[in-house]
Amino acid sequence: MTAPDRDVPGSTTLVVCDLDRTLIYSAAAMGAALQPVSCVERYRGADASFMTVAAVELLRTLQQRCEFVPTTTRTREQYARITLAGPPPRYAIVANGGQIMDHGVADGEWHRGVLDRLTGCAPLDEARDRLHVHGHDPWLLRELVAEDLFCYAIVDRHLLPPEVLAELQEWYAGRGWVLSLQGRKLYCVPRPLTKSAAAAEVARRTGADVVLAAGDSLLDTDLLEYADVAVRPAHGELALLGWTRPGLLVTAATGVAGGEEVLRLLLAAAPDYLSARA
Repeated sequence: MTAPDRDVPGSTTLVVCDLDRTLIYSAAAMGAALQPVSCVERYRGADASFMTVAAVELLRTLQQRCEFVPTTTRTREQYARITLAGPPPRYAIVANGGQIMDHGVADGEWHRGVLDRLTGCAPLDEARDRLHVHGHDPWLLRELVAEDLFCYAIVDRHLLPPEVLAELQEWYAGRGWVLSLQGRKLYCVPRPLTKSAAAAEVARRTGADVVLAAGDSLLDTDLLEYADVAVRPAHGELALLGWTRPGLLVTAATGVAGGEEVLRLLLAAAPDYLSARA
C-alpha cells in the first residue's frame, strides 16, 4: 500500500485512530483488565466492546485538543453500534476507507470515487469465490461481504492450518488484494482500498498540517506510514510481524491497557510534534 501525498498545510491536528484492538476491545481481546472498564458497544443486547475508564477520559481530552477521526474496517452498520466518549466526531472513516462519514452521513461522491479507483486488482466476485473454496473446511465458520467492497470470514484460528493461510496470502497478493487476520476475522481487501487515502481527504477538508495515527493490523500500515506520528500497540498483527517505521511509538502494555496507552502516546505526541515544527 502506498501512502498518499499530503495536501497544503493548514492549522489542525488530525488524529486518525483505528478502533478494534487499538482503541476498543472485545472481552476476548481485553487481556488482563486490571483497571475498571467502560462499555462502548452493545450488540444483540449484550456488552461487546470496552475501553478502560481512564481511556474514556483521555479520549475526551484528545477530542478537545484535536480533530479526532475514528477509522475502521467495520461497515457503517457495525460502526454505528459504537458510542465513544464526548460529542460524536464530525468525520469517521469506515469500510477501510471506502466510506467517509460526515456528521453521520456517508459521502456518496467519495464512495463513488473509491469504486472508480478499484482497478488493477481482481474483482470482488473472484476474491469471494476463492474464499468460498474453503466453505466446508472446519476453520471457516462464516463468509461475508462488506459494503460491496471487500469480503471477510469468521474463522476458528486454532483450526486454520498455517500452510492454508500462506497459500491464501500468496493467491490474494498475486491479484492485488491484501489478506489480514485479526482475531477471528480474516479480511480480504483490494489493495487500492486504503484508510490513508480517506485520511488524506479528511486532512484536506479540515486543513490539517499534522496527522497522528494509530493501528494494529496490516490494513493500518498505509495509514501509519502516511502519518507524521504513528503509534501501534504491542499486540496484534503488526506486533507479530515486528512491523516498524522511523519514529514509530509502541506501547509497553497490551490488551485494553495498551489501548489506554495508545491514547496517552497520542496526547503526548501532538504538542511535542508541534513544538518541534515551531
